Amino acid sequence: MQPFLPRAQWRRLLAGAIAAAAFLPPAAHAFDLTDTTGKPQRLADARGQWVVVNFWATWCAPCVKEIPDIAAFAREAGGKVRVIGIALDWDDKAKVIAFAKKTGHHYPLVLGDDNSEKALGKVKGLPTTLVFNPEGKIAYQKTGTVTRELLHRVVKGEKVQ
Repeated sequence: MQPFLPRAQWRRLLAGAIAAAAFLPPAAHAFDLTDTTGKPQRLADARGQWVVVNFWATWCAPCVKEIPDIAAFAREAGGKVRVIGIALDWDDKAKVIAFAKKTGHHYPLVLGDDNSEKALGKVKGLPTTLVFNPEGKIAYQKTGTVTRELLHRVVKGEKVQ
């Protein structure tokens, strides 16, 4: 019995492994961001919790409309879920923070920049919400408004469209 495979077999095995890897689901987005209070917001720190990341902008009417619902969801879910909002349009940090508070945004706020885009990908439309399961994998993703009821269903493990 030979301990090694012939070179041609290794090449075939390697080619098959590369082809198979192309069909694997994408890895979870590990992010390490800092909120407006200076506190780190890391996916790794939320291991065992659901994480909801909501991208929004001050000029986006559907975004502003869903913020109170997301805030209510965050309060109701308690320590089971971490909610993070990422504001994508800002040139004045103080104004965005004041606007967020006025609309009911009482969960951690991150000001979107190249780091958030690199970590979580480029958002194709607003609002966009990503929900990571307790293992850190994307369980739900939606461009468009979400409600607290929908988010509760997602974290219960329901298949939601």
